[in-house]
This record gives sequence, C-alpha cells and structure tokens, in this order.
Amino acid sequence: MKFRKGFTLVELLIVVLILGALAAIALPRIMGSATNAKINACKTNVDLINSQIEMYYATNGAWPVLLTDVTNDPNYFPDGPPTCPVDSSAYIYNAGTKRVADHVH
Repeated sequence: MKFRKGFTLVELLIVVLILGALAAIALPRIMGSATNAKINACKTNVDLINSQIEMYYATNGAWPVLLTDVTNDPNYFPDGPPTCPVDSSAYIYNAGTKRVADHVH
C-alpha cells in the first residue's frame, strides 16, 4: 500500500484556525499602535507650533495676533502649516495665553 505525502484537510483547517487566532490578537494591537503614533505626532506638532510662536516673539518683539501669522510664514514653517494627523483639524491659537492647546483625542 502506497502512502501519499501531503496534508489532510483537518491539518490544513487547524493551521488556518491558528493563523486566524493570531491575526485576531495582533490586528488590534497594530491598529492601537498607529493611533498612538498619530496622537504623539499631534502633541509634537503642538510643541513645535508653540516654540515657533516663541521664536516669532523673539524675532518681532510682539506676539502674533493670529496663528496664521506664524504658520503661513515660510521662515517658520517652510512646508506649510501643520495639521493634526488624527482628525486633520486645524490647531487653535489662544491669544490670551499665546499658545496652541493640545487637542482632546
């Protein structure tokens, strides 16, 4: 009697189930990591904008009236104004504190 080499249907089914279980565990972690990276990039943008506002004050001797005074100036942001990577919204300048506040995500 000859024995055929190969996998049975049951063995293949078990492998597919194991791979499915591993994917079910890994995907939420990967998606969560992407969200955390975007939130951290948003916080970095806020810090960068605030430091450029300080630079504007040091250069001009006055605080900017509008955020666009800084973000649209190619001396401060040569690539254009940053946007939030989480929800693509614009940052809001508080003229009282002279700062851009963190977004609530």
